[in-house]
Amino acid sequence: MSARSVERPLIESYRTMSVSLKNSNTDATKQTGNWTEKVIRKPLARKTSPVDFVFYSLVNISIIIPALNEADQIFQSIERARSTRPHEVIVIDGGSEDETASIAENCDCRVLQSLPGRAVQQNLGASQATGDVLLFLHADCWLAKDALEQIETALAEIQVVGGAFYQHIAADGLVYRLLEAGNALRVRFLKIPFGDQGIFVRRSTFDELGGFPNVRLMEDVLLMRKLRRRSRLVLLRGPLNVSARRWQRHGVIRQTARNWSLLMAQWIGVSPNRLADFYSNVRSPKSGVNQIEAENDGFSDS
Repeated sequence: MSARSVERPLIESYRTMSVSLKNSNTDATKQTGNWTEKVIRKPLARKTSPVDFVFYSLVNISIIIPALNEADQIFQSIERARSTRPHEVIVIDGGSEDETASIAENCDCRVLQSLPGRAVQQNLGASQATGDVLLFLHADCWLAKDALEQIETALAEIQVVGGAFYQHIAADGLVYRLLEAGNALRVRFLKIPFGDQGIFVRRSTFDELGGFPNVRLMEDVLLMRKLRRRSRLVLLRGPLNVSARRWQRHGVIRQTARNWSLLMAQWIGVSPNRLADFYSNVRSPKSGVNQIEAENDGFSDS
């Protein structure tokens, strides 16, 4: 009997066991979880097999949400993230002037305080996360119900270190469908997902690379360039749902042109911090809009 012929029943069996472990809160389950972690990780040091892949897919996924002045979004963001049954949800508030932090503190998640800036906030969240996999989720994005199962299946291949999701922009119109397709092509061919595509990465790999570069803009692109040189990145079917608020505010053509102009400027050597200064007049916290988004507004797609 071939390895392939037994792989599927093994996968289904251990996937069922994984769901069972996640759904239980007993001390026995915690002990079982510790046993699983200790026993399962050791075989990965030797030559892998289909069974190793199955075991490695039993991962804990931490969802990390950077936020600033997102009082209108944060409750729904947390509840939607929790509905996917992750290992934990961590919200990192960057000094909001509204009720973002207090709303998050009343939800079932961990809330951390940080200086503003996506790189700083996401790195802090990652440093406090206890999951095997880190999923960075913007506050105006929400996951498909089976998104974490998609991640587990993808990471069953040990060569895969991370990836992102196909987007669904929450607006009607052909232009948004074309944007979704274009963003997917960028990931498939350039291997550069943006932050609003739900970047996920193995915790061990993220730590080895030093996390997000400490820059004010394009931290997601810089990290993805490191990751694609290391091993495989994948684009999952998702979809990751994304608010259309930025395209609607700035216009689809203008926003898309700005994204690509920033990407090209960084590619020819312009500092991301210098680019952030150039676009810093787009938004400001005093106007009631997220400064994290201000520094990513000319680049990130949401």
